[in-house]
Amino acid sequence: MNREVMLVTGAGQISMAIARRVGFGKKIILGDKKLENAQAVAKLMNDAGYDVVPYAMDLASRESIRDIIAEAQKHGAIKYLVNGAGVSPSQAPIEAILKVDLYGTAALLEEVGKVIAEGGSGVTISSQSGWRMPQLTAEQDRQLATTPAEALLDLEILRPENIRDTLHAYQMAKRCNEKRVMAECVKWGARGARLNAIAPGIIVTPLAIDEFNGPRGDFYKNMFAKCPAGRPGTADEVANVAALLMSDAGAFITGSTFLIDGGATASYYYGPLQPNA
Repeated sequence: MNREVMLVTGAGQISMAIARRVGFGKKIILGDKKLENAQAVAKLMNDAGYDVVPYAMDLASRESIRDIIAEAQKHGAIKYLVNGAGVSPSQAPIEAILKVDLYGTAALLEEVGKVIAEGGSGVTISSQSGWRMPQLTAEQDRQLATTPAEALLDLEILRPENIRDTLHAYQMAKRCNEKRVMAECVKWGARGARLNAIAPGIIVTPLAIDEFNGPRGDFYKNMFAKCPAGRPGTADEVANVAALLMSDAGAFITGSTFLIDGGATASYYYGPLQPNA
């Protein structure tokens, strides 16, 4: 019996939470740059009754993306995508952030969009960071949304001299993710599939703990302390949103980004997290 195939990138807490929530009964192909990370998550899930195949893949490489897609297709048509791969401002230099989080996500959405099965759906994990930067012009947004992935890093706004630091690179990458989802969902729709993004705030994961212990640690701790929710979030709460978006209950939702940050962005603009507060 051919089962539905789910492609998951990034063997992190959010990817695993979503895969556990919606991946039961499905064949899950789990890719991560570090194979041992994918193997560790696969063992946890397989021991709990899931069917997960770990695979080494590099989101920064289109060839690697094509390889994992080919691996997934050995088990059937790809019906679901969960993209949770990425690096953070405290983990990587500007070049790596743009290559992985920006270019890599764009290339992945392009490639999966060529093969996604009818009735399929995908979610990519963006970030609240894309919501807290100056608005771009309509032309800049269009460029981020529609420029072929191989030419994205040649855009004027993404050239090294125009990127201030790793946080700015990360913000640009996440803004691009959301614009790509809007453009790519049109192509996915032609195949009868849907695509959305989730923009989490402070979610307690190993990546977030790196941030707490990094140069902006106090900033992030202050952020969740002064957001309306008064706490950081959990990966399972992100999975709650993904489960809606990837189910029949979300059948009319595509091309959207869902902000799940405990109100931190609202507080940044209108509350105690305002920069001049």
